[in-house]
Amino acid sequence: MSVDDAKRGAERKAALDYHEFPRAGKLEIRPTKPMATNRDLARAYSPGVADACMAIAEDASAATRFTAKRNLVAVITNGTAVLGLGNIGAQASKPVMEGKAVLFKKFAGIDCFDIEVDEADPERLADLVCRLEPTFGAINLEDIKAPECFAVERICRSRMGIPVFHDDQHGTAIVVAAAARNALHLAGKRPEDIRIVAMGAGAAGVACLTMLHKLGVPKEAITVFDKDGVLHPGRTDLCPEQMAFAHAPKDTVLGDALDGADMFLGLSGPGLLPAAAVSRMADKPIIFALANPVPEIMPEEARAASPGAMIATGRSDFPNQVNNVLCFPFIFRGALDVEASQINDEMKLACVEAIASLARKTTTAEVGRAYEGERLSFGPDYLIPKPFDPRLLPTIALAVAKAAMDSGVARRTIDLDDYRRKLEAQVFRSSMIMRGVFDAARQSHRRIVFAEGEDVRVLHAAQAMLADRSDKPVLVGRPDVIRARIEREGLTLVVDQDVDIVNPENDERYRDYWQTYHEAMKRRGVTPDLAKAVLRTNTTAIAAVMVRLGDADSMICGTFGQYLWHLNYVRQMLETDDLSPAGALSLVILDDGPLFVADTHVNIEQTEETLAWTVIAAARHVRRFGIDPKIALCSGSQFGNLDSRTGRLMRGALKTLDRTECDFEYEGEMNTDVALNPELRERLLPGNRLTGKANVLIYGSTDAAGAARNLLKTAAGGLEVGPILMGMGNRAHIVTPEVTSRGLLNIAALAGADVSSYG
Repeated sequence: MSVDDAKRGAERKAALDYHEFPRAGKLEIRPTKPMATNRDLARAYSPGVADACMAIAEDASAATRFTAKRNLVAVITNGTAVLGLGNIGAQASKPVMEGKAVLFKKFAGIDCFDIEVDEADPERLADLVCRLEPTFGAINLEDIKAPECFAVERICRSRMGIPVFHDDQHGTAIVVAAAARNALHLAGKRPEDIRIVAMGAGAAGVACLTMLHKLGVPKEAITVFDKDGVLHPGRTDLCPEQMAFAHAPKDTVLGDALDGADMFLGLSGPGLLPAAAVSRMADKPIIFALANPVPEIMPEEARAASPGAMIATGRSDFPNQVNNVLCFPFIFRGALDVEASQINDEMKLACVEAIASLARKTTTAEVGRAYEGERLSFGPDYLIPKPFDPRLLPTIALAVAKAAMDSGVARRTIDLDDYRRKLEAQVFRSSMIMRGVFDAARQSHRRIVFAEGEDVRVLHAAQAMLADRSDKPVLVGRPDVIRARIEREGLTLVVDQDVDIVNPENDERYRDYWQTYHEAMKRRGVTPDLAKAVLRTNTTAIAAVMVRLGDADSMICGTFGQYLWHLNYVRQMLETDDLSPAGALSLVILDDGPLFVADTHVNIEQTEETLAWTVIAAARHVRRFGIDPKIALCSGSQFGNLDSRTGRLMRGALKTLDRTECDFEYEGEMNTDVALNPELRERLLPGNRLTGKANVLIYGSTDAAGAARNLLKTAAGGLEVGPILMGMGNRAHIVTPEVTSRGLLNIAALAGADVSSYG
């Protein structure tokens, strides 16, 4: 067996194992309502279900209120044109359809049933699909061969009152049109002025040409070839959709057609576009060679024939992959959410423009992590976004929903601003709870200095800050390194225009900074030479001095190194009689809501006084998020049943809090499970002063608090905002090395809020 055969065998086994283990297939169904008591059963089924049934019988539109219909899509195929596998039959197509369903759920939160129908006759298949309308909010037709697919969709669209979308046609067409729109922009050409030569007149090919025509390309400027030659008016083997592009003379050949052509669109077969023909095309030709897995021409051959060519393929290992996942989950999301009766041209064109405009914007760090090593900046090698761009959902679904309402096919009117926020919350789990904080930051004007200004996560956060508010971030770092990384990441930041730089190696403020540091530290063993060295090498110290001198209002550090190391320099420069670290508070966003944990980093072993101070500070910060604090003091002891150190500590802190007359709920000492289970807590201590589930957990050491934080993040899949350094008047925040650019943006919003509302 050759090395290649062995490798392919291993890949095949891995793929089959993926589909078989730990359980067969890629999908399952889960309930969304409680099913733990007899009352739950009575409401879910008999007799309670009858009320929902009668409500729908009286008003059919109520089905989207009382059932899952509005979020349920059917992926339907007969298996006659499956990927590059051909007519493999309905049952063999099921892994592909399950995969499509997984993509709906992963990228847009849409539930999906895959339905494989053993029916080749297009009219009978269409009739079967139409009969499914009561079950689904929309239909995704998939992998049905041409020309039958045209008839199936045509019949279904005419008879059904829900969206019917053949993704092989329209999904491909939308992504191709978006890529073409941006390629024409780069080439300085207009759709109405170009000529297109296409190879392939199947479902996808015809749909792509139709969409390009809707963008402004005249049909007469499009020449199409299929396996039997050029499409011309004398052909009798073409369906109406194909005849719409049968304009060329009967004797037209590919090479002559490509002479001076602006764009080649291939949805045909491998190696069918000769390099010599590419060299005859117009300047800066657009070459979309989309045959899979081997394109009509390999990108390196096309670029050798025409160095200015802009090239797209269907493969993920080349730039500009035309991938339907850029479209279908999000266009369905928008259509479902406004209960559209169809997906019309206005919605498709809105999707095209949304995809194209997104590629022209700066990419996010989340995309950069998913595609490490690629330069994701708008240009010939980045005409369309990547599938894992988190902005696709809020951008496309919003545009589609708006277009549906504007064009009159939406049965449900929604507030678009509120819809955008909900979509962003689906992508960025911190979005909803951080909304008030971001609003407060926009109203304030505070200069934020990032100590690790060369970190690419910081650069992405700075870019996002500028898009959200006008305050100019300050970066500590070497300007040449920062510029190089801005360029590499494809960001649009301009040094000294969008961001200010403090250069540790050469800055006019150096003397003031080291002298300030020395003055504060001269009786703590710091000599002038040491102060100079620190202010040349220690970016955390530089940022802290800046805040001390008023050159910045707040600092953010900690993207590398140990938390307490950074805290040491924060204390040295910023701790006063009124400001001192009270603890680190982590907000962890879970599926069932937010949960705060403290102290995760500052007080390694709490005292009664520091613990009480941590509780009071935590309550103040929790209210910053619009949440009423319900604080549990957690330990191994439960309401006095153990004479342990943490038990005594919690009881002492409780007495201190009682004397303080706090205006928030707190209780202790208790186990963590009791804090989160009000029924159990009431059984153990009837009449305790904590109502409902605790939303703030306070521990007696950073070991315990840190363990709780990490378990919530890893085992429970929580998303952290923080840690938030309490007690420093919002003058400093220390993140941890695993922070993302989104996490830095959240902390920057906290740091950017008015200090009067912070502690």
